[in-house]
Amino acid sequence: MDIIKINTPRQLELKGAMFGNTDMESVVIIMSGICSNIFQNDLLLSTGELLNKNGIACIIGHAMDAFSCISYSDFSTGKQKTTGVFNDDFSAVYEDVESYVKYAKNLGFKNIILAGHSLGSNKIINYLGNTNDNFVDYFIVSSPVDLSHWFNVMPNITERIEKAKEFVKENRGKEILPYLFGGFSPMCAQTALEFYNAYNLKNCPVITKDGETNSLFNIKINGSFVIGSKDSLTENDAKGFMEKINSYTKNPQNNEIIVIPDASHIFYGKHEQYANVILNIVKRRVYEKVFN
Repeated sequence: MDIIKINTPRQLELKGAMFGNTDMESVVIIMSGICSNIFQNDLLLSTGELLNKNGIACIIGHAMDAFSCISYSDFSTGKQKTTGVFNDDFSAVYEDVESYVKYAKNLGFKNIILAGHSLGSNKIINYLGNTNDNFVDYFIVSSPVDLSHWFNVMPNITERIEKAKEFVKENRGKEILPYLFGGFSPMCAQTALEFYNAYNLKNCPVITKDGETNSLFNIKINGSFVIGSKDSLTENDAKGFMEKINSYTKNPQNNEIIVIPDASHIFYGKHEQYANVILNIVKRRVYEKVFN
């Protein structure tokens, strides 16, 4: 695995990770979710390693400040934990994804598969539904979120947002809030508010109807939707959740839905199974492209 540097149009350098090399014809770009990077999300590591072993390159697409991790004490276990991202720019989601895609294109890969996990899936939907480029051959959306529903089930969200507003009003927007946002992530006040108001990521509003579905409809390519049967953000109907999302695409009959049994939103304990699903999708897609 190598750390790579991606330049964006706004002159910000993103740090990602790459498995494999440019001698490989195919690459999978996986955009990570909120508070996620290659060093603390074994799902990304497992998938990148397995793809590489099978002759497929993999790029892990990190957001802004993905390596600016914070260590904190988990009092439930008595151990130190490290996490990130605490600072992000959700208004630049399209630009960030585009930068990773163009990076892979410039490296000369013949087949580019764009994937995402959790909020990373919402990010790639935003890109695919609004780009005029045809660099991506196939998409893999896994564990996307109805963002408003996510906030509805977050603990103490109203109080948390009000605290973030107080920080911003006091010109403390870059300071870390005195709690884990959503119960899982250190986050600065400004990022928390941008996250809460990120309409561009409200593109899977199948539970709350709060958002837009044009991005899904405007996706020009076919793809796969992957989800765990015990994903806690689907109102106990993971398959139905994905079927509703797929129904908004232009040609839902050309896409596939894969449910991984007993897997959660983050596929805890199922990372190898998830990685094998991604590998099989890519192998099948490349085979179809070559022989059809």
